[in-house]
Amino acid sequence: MNLSNIFRVAWEGLTLNKMRSFLTTLGIIIGVSAVIVMMAVSAGAEAAIAEQINALGANLLIVSPMRGIPGASRSLVFDDVLALDEQILGIDGISAEQTPPPQTVKVGSLTLEDINVIGTTSDFPTVRDFSVSSGRYFTFEEDDRSVKVAVLGAGIAEDFFGSENPLGQSITVGSTKLVVIGVMESKGVVGDVDYDGRIYIPINLAYDKYVTFSAMGGERVRTVYIKVTDKDNMDSVTTQITYLLAERHDVDPLNPDFTISTQQDIIATQEATTEAFRDLLSWVAGISLLVGGIGIMNIMLVSVTERTREIGLRQALGARPADVLLQFLIEAVILSLVGGLVGVLIGVGGSYLFERMGELRTEIVPLSIPISFGAAAIVGIFFGYYPATRAAKLDPIVALRHE
Repeated sequence: MNLSNIFRVAWEGLTLNKMRSFLTTLGIIIGVSAVIVMMAVSAGAEAAIAEQINALGANLLIVSPMRGIPGASRSLVFDDVLALDEQILGIDGISAEQTPPPQTVKVGSLTLEDINVIGTTSDFPTVRDFSVSSGRYFTFEEDDRSVKVAVLGAGIAEDFFGSENPLGQSITVGSTKLVVIGVMESKGVVGDVDYDGRIYIPINLAYDKYVTFSAMGGERVRTVYIKVTDKDNMDSVTTQITYLLAERHDVDPLNPDFTISTQQDIIATQEATTEAFRDLLSWVAGISLLVGGIGIMNIMLVSVTERTREIGLRQALGARPADVLLQFLIEAVILSLVGGLVGVLIGVGGSYLFERMGELRTEIVPLSIPISFGAAAIVGIFFGYYPATRAAKLDPIVALRHE
């Protein structure tokens, strides 16, 4: 028999039991579509995380105290920030942050507990790419003089004032009255930080009213954000920062009491979490393919048993064992490829549907389509080989006597 005849016979064998053939492919369909959807969900999550983090500032270097070593909690002070601003070349701005304990905030008769108050500098909007939706941010002079002003996150402004204009209104943060001079544009939640639920105040006001400790050599700084002019200069600026702070802190530059990270470092950390999630889902999808392959082998064995006389008759008419083997192997591969094709269509369509119908972002990974389709073909060959070999080894005389 030539190859075209073998394909024709294999196709006819499958179409004789359409429902059984369809049910046999379900495992492959589920497995392939699961691979595509899972990879799309994972890629979408990673892209969303990267966009959210990059939206908090471009070309950022983040300097933080080294945790877990003696003296590290006071390794960054406000004088370090001033020195960095004066001596580091190739930067567009620098902003420091200190976070007092959560405060009780009152506006009229409304009181909210555990509100995050962030003491920062006047360069914060420029460095972090934050915009003020109404009013303005505080100035360097207001920070230097510890003027009692505040800029509200979009969520806090909505909670306290609703549709009323908050500009010029007084709020009581802890025991100190502050005047609202601006409202930030909404940034939402990034990671576990709700940027709309914050109140921003001058960092020197935070030292005066809300931070009860100081470090040797000045007030502590929790984090320093430095905006580099050009992304290509990130390494050069990092080196400058390392040697300047090491000299000021009298430590070895190779073993500093501070850390310097970039947005890409943060993104990589977040992606490690999603990667573990993706691996887990991939195992689930792989098990679906395995179950689908076992289903194909089971049905093919049943088919061989049901068609024993047919196999014997074909062999008596001149079909070689290789022809019989190829016929049943092709049937198994056709089942897998048809299931794989349907699975690809469902996976791609399902990925778009998930994004349109919910808040879950998905991005189709082009490589997932050939990978899943190829896996379906391999499953068909692997699990179809044994039934095909069994059919090819049937004795024609015994097969013809089979009832």
